[in-house]
Amino acid sequence: MPQATGRADATRAVVFSPLDGAGRAALVEQRLTDAIVAGVLRDGERLPSESDLARSLGVAVVTAREALESLREHGLVRTRRGRDGGSFVTYDRETSLRMIDERVRALSRIELRDLALHATAIAAMAAEVAADRASEDDLEGLVEIDARADLATAGGARRAAGRFQLEVAAVSQSPRLVQEELRLQAEAGPLLWLCLREQEYRDRSREVRLEVIDAIRAVDPERARLATAAHLQAAVEWLVDEKARLEASDPGERNGGSSA
Repeated sequence: MPQATGRADATRAVVFSPLDGAGRAALVEQRLTDAIVAGVLRDGERLPSESDLARSLGVAVVTAREALESLREHGLVRTRRGRDGGSFVTYDRETSLRMIDERVRALSRIELRDLALHATAIAAMAAEVAADRASEDDLEGLVEIDARADLATAGGARRAAGRFQLEVAAVSQSPRLVQEELRLQAEAGPLLWLCLREQEYRDRSREVRLEVIDAIRAVDPERARLATAAHLQAAVEWLVDEKARLEASDPGERNGGSSA
């Protein structure tokens, strides 16, 4: 089984893979923002040049430039001139939290639940298939991920949750499920696991990991699938409630029909 470093490299590869649909600057900005907030792109890391970024994402150079300018305005990227210059990630926790909250406000409840359906379909199916295909070495890998999980912080808990789901997808031996799980983590991980800000949900995430491991060990595909699905559904219900809390705290926020 590939090592965790390979998984991390694969996640980064997804960040810089071609965008679906029209290559708008807003899509480039969102892809990079999510990767920075999720910790896939780390503080101080040098980003590809405008031309290299445009080529990897399948967009025009002017589109990549516009996205980088917006990231600079939001304080997520800084640009330095000269031989050792370029655009560098500037991760700031407060800025990142604010941007995530803004994204939650911008998405409707229908969009959030649709995201949940998509994520649940991928992760739950991966768990179901993994329960049929896992070897003893695979199980040891899952147990190790759980043992190393840092539940003291939201970031540590989120990385553990994402890594575990990715490993389960790898155990399923389906390249398509792995690729889709990678894409979801790169683009939606910060939203899906926002509930891990709370210790109660961090503790619950470990309980679910242990339950999934036990189901896979018992070769019980249905239990593995149901535990995974319930976990994601609870995370999105928390997210929907958080959206309501954010809207209630903002007097200027108005609930429209699309957010019902």
